[in-house]
Amino acid sequence: MTTMQDVAKLAGVSAKTVSRVFNDDPHVTDDTRRRVSEAMESLKYVPNMMARTFRSGRASVVGIAVPDIGDPFFAAIIRSVDRESRLRGMSTAVTSLGDDPALEQSTVESLLRLQVNGLIIAPIAADQAYLAPWLVNMPAVFIDRTPTGVTGDSFVEDDFGGAYEATRHLHSLGHTRVGFVGDADPVSTTEQRVRGYRQAVADLGLDDRAELLVRASTHDAADAVRRLLRIDDPPTAIFSSNARTSLEVFPALQRLDRTDVALVSFGDFPMAASLQPSVTVIDQDPDRLGLLATERLFTRIETPGKRLKRATVVPVQLVERGSSVRAS
Repeated sequence: MTTMQDVAKLAGVSAKTVSRVFNDDPHVTDDTRRRVSEAMESLKYVPNMMARTFRSGRASVVGIAVPDIGDPFFAAIIRSVDRESRLRGMSTAVTSLGDDPALEQSTVESLLRLQVNGLIIAPIAADQAYLAPWLVNMPAVFIDRTPTGVTGDSFVEDDFGGAYEATRHLHSLGHTRVGFVGDADPVSTTEQRVRGYRQAVADLGLDDRAELLVRASTHDAADAVRRLLRIDDPPTAIFSSNARTSLEVFPALQRLDRTDVALVSFGDFPMAASLQPSVTVIDQDPDRLGLLATERLFTRIETPGKRLKRATVVPVQLVERGSSVRAS
C-alpha cells in the first residue's frame, strides 16, 4: 500500500509537505504542489482519511442544517455547499430541521456529535444560544436567517428590499390593490418581507386594508388566494412571500382562470420560467448564497480568529416574466 512517505520520496519533499499539499496549504509553491500532485497520481496514492480523522479528532465533513431539504431554495444551497466542500476534500452531512422550532436543538446537536469540521445552518428557532459551547472549537455560518443568542457569521438575502421592489414593480404596472400571501410561521425572513411590502404600500399610497395581507401555512395558501379574490374590491396583483407558497398560489390562480391577476414570487422555483404565464420572481441566487457561506466557513476553519465582517446582506434581483400583467 502506497504511503505518504512514498509520495514524499518520489517528489523529493518531506511527508509534512505532502500533507500540506493535500490540505491545500496556500503557502506551498506552485512547483512543489505540481511535483507532489504528479507523485500522488503516479503512485495512485489514496490518503488514509481514517487516520487523519483519528489524529484531528474530526471527520472531514461539513454539516448542513436547513428547514426543508426538499424546498427548491434550500436544495440549491445544499448542492452549492456540497460542490464547494468536495473541491476542498470534504464531504457533507445534511439534516432537515422541519417546522417545529422546539426540535432544532436536538436535531442540530445530533449532527454535531458526528464531530463535523464546521456547520452551515438556516435556523428555525428563536434562539441559538445552545450552540455556544459547540462554537468554542467549531465554526458555524448562518444562512437565510441571522442567529440569536450567539455571535456568528451570517449571509442573508435583502428580504426587506426584495419585497419593497416586488410591490413597487406591481405598482408600476398600474396595480393599486396588491395582496400579500405569506407563511404563517413568524420566521425573520417572512417578517422582513412583510415589512418591505407594508413600507412600499405606505410610500406608494396603495390600498392598505389589513385583509389584503394573508398569512397561512403552505398547504392553505390556495385557500388564502380564493379568500383574497372574494373580498370587496379584491387585489389585482399578488405578492407571494416564498417559492413554496408560490407553488400553491400559481395553480390556484390557474384553476380560477385568473391570469389577469399579476403575480410576483419571492424566490425562483423549478419551471417558473416555463409556466404559462411564466412567473416573475425576486431571484435569491441560492447557489451564490451557498458559495459565500462555504467560502466563509473554510476561511474560519483555516484561519481561526481572523477579523471579518460578521453580517452580510446579499442583494436580490427582480426577474420580470409573463405574470407581470398590467392592471386592466
